[in-house]
Amino acid sequence: MKYCRFQLNGQAQYGLVEAVAGRDTILRILLTAPEEAEGDVEGLRTRRIEPIPLEEAGLLAPVRPSKIVCVGRNYKGHAAELGNEVPKEPLLFFKPSSSLLGPGGVVRRPKTSERVDYEGELGVVMGKICYKPGDDEDVRSYILGYTCLNDITARDLQKKDGQWTRAKGCDTFCPVGPMVADGLDPWAGVGVETRVNGVVRQQGNTRDFIFTLDQMIRYIAQAMTLFPGDLIATGTPEGVGPLVAGDVVEVSVEGVGTLRNSVADE
Repeated sequence: MKYCRFQLNGQAQYGLVEAVAGRDTILRILLTAPEEAEGDVEGLRTRRIEPIPLEEAGLLAPVRPSKIVCVGRNYKGHAAELGNEVPKEPLLFFKPSSSLLGPGGVVRRPKTSERVDYEGELGVVMGKICYKPGDDEDVRSYILGYTCLNDITARDLQKKDGQWTRAKGCDTFCPVGPMVADGLDPWAGVGVETRVNGVVRQQGNTRDFIFTLDQMIRYIAQAMTLFPGDLIATGTPEGVGPLVAGDVVEVSVEGVGTLRNSVADE
């Protein structure tokens, strides 16, 4: 199952995406938002529409989270390239919902920063309320699906401020999309790749997580309730680097697709 969120006749809709003659195509719209499905998107009522190829749709960010919880330095290579120690526990920070940006949107480099970096990641979308799950519970049952996420970061502000609110939270600093897909297995391994102007800059695999996805979810949910639709950014592999105006940055997640955004100065 794959779904997207897009503009149709001036309204935001969720659409089910299927392959038609090798092209991802929106064939039906969901009559209920996926985050309201209690984890069962396939059981929701739908309505057939005229087929729309995904690349021709006016795509929006496919999530509407109450919060975006991010796990920092979750790949050893990324921690090392920035001169940081490997964390002993998941390192958490937030991005505000106002930082969300859809596929095709423009990442704005703020005037307050001289270095804005890409960080391609696997995003996890929650499907059910999760708070202090039992040790014997399978956290997969709480997951609605997976998506591509770019944790845009003002690196100089991150170093200057100490805490990361400004560095991670500027408007347009959380591109997400193009779809949400189920059926991925981050425990077995999912490839994550970032390209800038067509050149590969990051290649990682979730097999290399320092903290597995169930460890992340359990750690977060010990402190706060995760609601349906909430988004978890799982960390970026090594190879982060700066973006400049005119760049096109792409984040691909195996089994999901490719999130593409351009870059401009504020």
